[in-house]
Amino acid sequence: MSTTAEREHQAEQREAEALDAYSKVVVDVAERIAPSVANLRVMRRGRSGGQVPAGAGSAVALTPDGFLVTSAHVVAGPGRTGRATFVDGRELAWRVVGVDRLTDLAVLRADGDGLIPATLGEAEKLRVGQLVVAIGNPNGFAGSVTAGVVSALGRSLPARAGRTVRHIDNVIQTDAALNPGNSGGALVDSSARVIGINTAVAGVGLGLAVPINAATRQIIGALMRDGRVRRAWIGIAAGPRPLPPHARVRLERSSGVEISEVSPGGPAQRAGLRGEDLIVEMGGQPIERVDDVQRLMGQAAIGHPMAIRILRGDRWLDLEVSPVELVE
Repeated sequence: MSTTAEREHQAEQREAEALDAYSKVVVDVAERIAPSVANLRVMRRGRSGGQVPAGAGSAVALTPDGFLVTSAHVVAGPGRTGRATFVDGRELAWRVVGVDRLTDLAVLRADGDGLIPATLGEAEKLRVGQLVVAIGNPNGFAGSVTAGVVSALGRSLPARAGRTVRHIDNVIQTDAALNPGNSGGALVDSSARVIGINTAVAGVGLGLAVPINAATRQIIGALMRDGRVRRAWIGIAAGPRPLPPHARVRLERSSGVEISEVSPGGPAQRAGLRGEDLIVEMGGQPIERVDDVQRLMGQAAIGHPMAIRILRGDRWLDLEVSPVELVE
């Protein structure tokens, strides 16, 4: 039989091995993603006509020929330009290709090629408690790495463009330390795949990131291609919610999308939708995640009535909503 001292020694060894394994993952991820993350210096035109500093942030390389993704709030504003610095020492001028304030995403084009593009992951596969690593340039310290876990999923973050307010859905909450300058940097999983773009510091130990998923991939693609995003809008904020048992049996699935807020005077309110309604179907398509709704809100949906089935308490309701073009 082992003595108490031997058992304690074995426990210490297991703890050291686990810590070492954690360190190896973080080090490996940092080494793989760091060449794809740039330190952004942002400039604007001053009153005298010259360029003056307008902020700083981070960006992630998307393609070898210079496309970068960052946070819209880092580069939004007239005449924003600047320099992108990479860990290999290269410093490249960049220009804004397109900005989408309502997802806090922007695409830049750097004057150079041979960039090392990051591998994009899928935020929908994340689980609470999963290890994530954030890399960016907080407070101007290039290539800073912090690690933590996914603290929560399905958060909403309000975003504003002019008078238009929209909630960025399915935002990732993490306890990986984020500071000013991290915005636009990468949040990656243990395989060094980018699953979010760091966007905000909500408080001590609380960071938020815009997820990389089917909806945001489409937005990034539209910004690269057209420099803008046309989208339909029905005027709701929503999040995932488990279906009640009777609905699970009837629909043969486990989740839907709960409306948390309805914009006054918007298409959803005109259609009769309310907060706490549980959306289970739109346009003849099953709705299980917020992504399912966002995928239907593309350009083609503008002005076309769409059937929507909801569960309100114990009642099933079939309504019709007419999406309009979202105008910033």
